[in-house]
Amino acid sequence: MTKESREALIVAHGQPSAPVPPELWLQGFAKAVNNHLPTWTIRAATLAMPGAVERQVAEMQSGSPVFPMFMADGFFVSRMLPKRLGDADLPILPPLGFDVFLPDLVVDRVKQTLADLDWSEAQSHLLLAAHGSAKGPKAAESARAFQNALSKRFDTLQISVGFVEEAPFIADAGKALPPQSLCLPFFALEGDHCRQDIPEALEEAGFSGPTLPPLGTWRETAKLVADALPHGR
Repeated sequence: MTKESREALIVAHGQPSAPVPPELWLQGFAKAVNNHLPTWTIRAATLAMPGAVERQVAEMQSGSPVFPMFMADGFFVSRMLPKRLGDADLPILPPLGFDVFLPDLVVDRVKQTLADLDWSEAQSHLLLAAHGSAKGPKAAESARAFQNALSKRFDTLQISVGFVEEAPFIADAGKALPPQSLCLPFFALEGDHCRQDIPEALEEAGFSGPTLPPLGTWRETAKLVADALPHGR
């Protein structure tokens, strides 16, 4: 594979009940990544869109990287994605949630948000709203590792985690937090969890603070993914 013909595939979970909108969003995200790597071909496919991954794989050059738009290396990244790639020689990179530069990106956004709200870090709280899983520990482990990485970068900001699918649930984690609290969805795409489950859980908790957009939808994330591709940095 020559420098001029490099390519990559970005894969996300998507929405099985309505696969088209996330598929289109991911294609737009791939174009944003391509803007940072104009000599590359950046492909996109969701696991939820029937045949989408296989169609892309069939056209790709051997050795091209696959970037998982996931926050953990659980079932979909470690088992389902390799199965969908089949025998293709396409190395799978670490998922978005493991990117070493992601915590710094979040710190910058949170600090700017606190400044815009005129909130002091010492009196504020950040609630990570993550997926979790009743089927295995990987999702929760990734969220807690990210919580730990953020905590090391703040002096006084308190950070906690709540989950959609396991305890502590978001509705419980969001209770009794200080008025100066932010919620950050630890998600790659804005699916039903971000549009419905998280807002409903926060309402149940009486959480009244702002909710930031899911991490994968931030404008800066496209460059983060571009930089994560081999030779991108």
